[in-house]
Formats: sequence, structure tokens, C-alpha cells
Amino acid sequence: MTKKIKVGVIGASGYTGADAVRLLAGHPYAEIVVLCAHTHAGQNMEDIFPQFTGLALPPLQKVEDVDWSKIDVVLCGLPHATAQDVICTLPDDLKIIDMSADFRLRNADTYAQWYGRAHTAPALLSQAVYGLSEHYGDEIKSARLVACPGCYPTAVLLLLLPLVKAGLIDVDDLIIDAKSGVSGTGRNVKESNLFCETAEGTQAYSVAAHRHAPEIEQELARVAGCDVVVNFTPHLIPMNRGELVSIYAKSKSRAADIRAALASAYGDAAFIHIGATGLVPSTRHVRGSNYAMLNAFDDRIDGRVILFAAIDNLVKGSSGQAVQNMNLMFGFGETCGLEQQPLAP
Repeated sequence: MTKKIKVGVIGASGYTGADAVRLLAGHPYAEIVVLCAHTHAGQNMEDIFPQFTGLALPPLQKVEDVDWSKIDVVLCGLPHATAQDVICTLPDDLKIIDMSADFRLRNADTYAQWYGRAHTAPALLSQAVYGLSEHYGDEIKSARLVACPGCYPTAVLLLLLPLVKAGLIDVDDLIIDAKSGVSGTGRNVKESNLFCETAEGTQAYSVAAHRHAPEIEQELARVAGCDVVVNFTPHLIPMNRGELVSIYAKSKSRAADIRAALASAYGDAAFIHIGATGLVPSTRHVRGSNYAMLNAFDDRIDGRVILFAAIDNLVKGSSGQAVQNMNLMFGFGETCGLEQQPLAP
């Protein structure tokens, strides 16, 4: 029998932290022994999220009050800028899976440019492994610090990395139209997230200035062998969770060849589904699961294709991918704790 590892979750009262708790509670080899939430310290998870009633979870506490010597791995769900300040104080032998943006960009100057402040732990950037499970699995297995990708980059890169690597699409004219549920903006109270501001409508945001753009470009450039600049626009959709990405690209290949290339690239990938010919991926195909649904269509314009990816932004786009990376780091089966099928309807 495999010995259980002791797991902590920092930022457990946020959406990604709470979803990590949900997944870890059903993991056969993980025991949740520490839950941190600064403003809710002293409370129980069920006080904040009644859906956890009946689970034997530890009370919430502050990070500085934890004895980390008894923990094997921590999943960190703090906001960007806050995460790096906490992570740099943790013991050197503690494995860390960060769900914030603080260690995704390899260049500290790029981080400062896009996040508006200097990185306080630049030495850790060189140690961090980019946590796109299907593409960095070998590095993740031996990593101490894993930086989970953002939700948009997860969907975009799962689609594009195999195709760019195979030379099937051009990188000089990539148009990315992305849509996410409101949970992607976090749990903090903001006027723009109020029901009356988001319901019965949709809107673009961070136009030409979204912080996931340099992350996408960083990873595409690594396989393209040249600098890449993408046209990326995100939209907020009035639903709780889910993400759909539509990508318009130049290609000399037909959609059938692109689907075949994706199927070949992800032949052994447990969580990647390539849609049947003509199936348009939808967020309802993956809701509540760690799966990604991908597909390709021929555009009516010669020399162009339309690519689609659907994920659950809180699961495959964050906490589920974090648990998947934890499984890789500790040698568990990659699907442990992540066998949930999509919710429908």
C-alpha cells in the first residue's frame, strides 16, 4: 500500500483553494493536515463553505503559525504578489505547488513589467518548473517548486504547443478569443463581479493588456525557436465556472491533419479528449472535471483553421492541474483524486 502524504493548502478560503480541498478530500494517498486562510483563521472550512460539512478537516490558521516540518507538500492558492512573499518564507525541503502567477514567468523583468512590482523572490524563478502537466511531466517529477499555468494559458497551450512544435500552424498571426466564468476573477468582493454587473451580459476585459499573454508567448517561443506575439482577448461570461478558447490561425494543413496530430501528441494523456469530427467543444463537456476537450475545424477562408479548447477554469485550469502535478511529484497514478466525470447538465 502507498503511504499517504501530508498536504497543506494555503489560501483555502478562495475559489481555487476550496476546489483543491474538494479534490484532495477524495484523494486516496493524500491527507489534508493544514489549511491556511489569514482573514478566516480560527474558523472551520464548513463555516465558510457548508458543502464541506461532515469532512474531518483541520481548522483554518495563519501561515506563520504552522509547523511545516510535518508537511510533505503545500498547494498555494494565494493571489499574485502575495504568494511570492509567503513562499519565500517556507522551508527549503517543502515541496510547493503554486497556483498564482508569481513563478510562471521566467524573467523577473517581464514579471515586473506586467504585474507592476519587482519580484521579491527572483532566485526562486530559476527553480520553478512550469506546471503544464502534459508537457513538463518529467521536470515536474523532480521539482521542488511547480508553477501551475494560468487557466487561459492552460487551454491555449494544450491546443497550440503540439501544433507549433510540428510546424502545422504559423506563429506570426495567432488570434485568441477566450471566454471564462466569473470564478476566474477570484472570490474577493469587487463591483465588477457583482451579480447585476455580470448577469445577462458578456464583456471583454484587459483588452490588449491581459497578464496571461506574456505567459502564452513565453511557452510558444520555447517550441517555436523565435519570439512570438499573440493577439489575445479575454471575455467574462455570466456563469460560475468554465472556459472556452477559440483560436484563429494560418495553416497549410487541413483540420483532419491537425486533429490527427493532436491525437498523436496526446495518445497517452489521461485528461485530453480530442473531439470527433464536427463536435464543437463546450464548457458543459468538461464542467467540474480535469479534462480538456480539443478540436479543429477548417475555416471558410483558405489557409486558415479554427481551433477550440474547453476546460473547467477551476479544475484543469488551476486546482485539478495542481493535484495532477502533485501526483507526478510523488509518483502516484496521474489520475488519483481526479477521476470525477464532467457534470451534466
